[in-house]
Amino acid sequence: MTDYVLNLENINKRFGGLSALSDINMSVEEGTTHAIIGPNGAGKSTLLNVCIGRLKPDTGSVTFAGETLTGRAPHEITQLGVARVFQTPEIFQEMTLLENVMIPALSYRDGSFRLNAGQKLANQHEIRDEAEHILEDVGLQDMMQTEAGSLSRGDKRRLELSMCLILRPRLLLLDEPTAGMARHDTNRTIDLLKKIKSRGMTKVIIEHDMHVVFSLADKVSVLSRGQIIADGDPQTVREDPKVKEAYLGGAQ
Repeated sequence: MTDYVLNLENINKRFGGLSALSDINMSVEEGTTHAIIGPNGAGKSTLLNVCIGRLKPDTGSVTFAGETLTGRAPHEITQLGVARVFQTPEIFQEMTLLENVMIPALSYRDGSFRLNAGQKLANQHEIRDEAEHILEDVGLQDMMQTEAGSLSRGDKRRLELSMCLILRPRLLLLDEPTAGMARHDTNRTIDLLKKIKSRGMTKVIIEHDMHVVFSLADKVSVLSRGQIIADGDPQTVREDPKVKEAYLGGAQ
């Protein structure tokens, strides 16, 4: 029996007269990488925001590992084991990379973020050791004491990924993780995400770069005008006439 860790059932979301999501049904299998693709304005980021509690659907439900996510606060969803890497990195610009990675772990343990959290970091040896290990894992070990604001875009994305990994999520949602990266950085990120997958973590990825999608995805869902028009393995989706027309422009 297939074990689905994330299930979306009959999701609908409107903004005024605009239907952003229409009758979305999608299941993500445990341990897989599930890509969501589609043209600009298709509803991809809206769908991810519904999953993490930033937006409440008008109808339908989102469940994760048997727990209903619909209506829960974002921090409650994080506590259940869901983490997200945003399209624009959300980091503490004036803090070091090491501090950036330690703070989410401290907040996760304590149940909330407090303004004096930075004062506690010096005595958190276990969290510090784990943060150092994760930064080494993503290739940022030589910049642990560097201020995060000075990083390149690619390194900021890897830092935010590190901030998610220290939470040990069961499900990782990534909103265009390679956006704005040079090909070299993109390929490094692909290798990193493959390494994460080998450890059994489930991932949902929104991505425009077909090289990234077909390098990582076990399954692909294609959104167009708020509806899923195709769903299947990468090769099946690549050859689907509706997908070529709506998104790939007949190429591939």
